[in-house]
Amino acid sequence: MYEPIRTKSVHRMADDDQDTYPHRSREEELDIQLAGHLAALLAVTDELGDAEAGDLIARQVARLRGAPPARHAGLSGSGTPSLHRRAHALSGRALVVAASRADTAAAILAAERMDAHTAALASSELVSSP
Repeated sequence: MYEPIRTKSVHRMADDDQDTYPHRSREEELDIQLAGHLAALLAVTDELGDAEAGDLIARQVARLRGAPPARHAGLSGSGTPSLHRRAHALSGRALVVAASRADTAAAILAAERMDAHTAALASSELVSSP
């Protein structure tokens, strides 16, 4: 009725060869993700010229990565409101990851940065109103 399988299967069992490549734990993956979000936030913060906040963010990135982040003065050419919106979004992402890994210091920093960028956006909208 059925013809027998004559070749080896191309599929493998889930537990085969687990030690052939390195695995990272969930915590390590979250550390990497959080450091990435904070590094992106640091770049936008530096572009906005907020050195004090940049130093706080840089300390958190250094703690997560084990080395200080590269800081540059690269300019994207975006307007200030656009930079604040981007920083707000990055702060929100960092807050979600920090909360999921139970990193209180990073979560507080991200929430403070969200508040600061929300206030900056509100004040820029008030200034630009007719």
